[in-house]
Amino acid sequence: MDHSKAMLPEEATPADQAQPAPLTQRPVLGTVQEDRYIHLVRLAWDLRGVGVATRLELPLTEEPSLTAQGTRRPLQVIARRLGQDWIYQWGRGRNQWIDALDQGAAQTIRKAAAR
Repeated sequence: MDHSKAMLPEEATPADQAQPAPLTQRPVLGTVQEDRYIHLVRLAWDLRGVGVATRLELPLTEEPSLTAQGTRRPLQVIARRLGQDWIYQWGRGRNQWIDALDQGAAQTIRKAAAR
């Protein structure tokens, strides 16, 4: 029995050699609910990186949210579409949201949770 074909490495295609695009440059990843979940999970990791504990909630009848443990009170954050963009929102005021792809989003939310 000739196993030589099974032992040959597969040829790499150009697509295999390409580096994946950064998350901020990727197209829509799925349904609105899947995209919302992905943004919240990414925020949870970013907040963890700046020293904030989080809890992700996926209730059956309400909008998914992330709770950032603040020094005074927990801060509830949601991911919401605004036109073609995504934002993180933690209140109703003009200064209580930030673009989900903003590199400073976790720091801004950390500061809001500390108030």
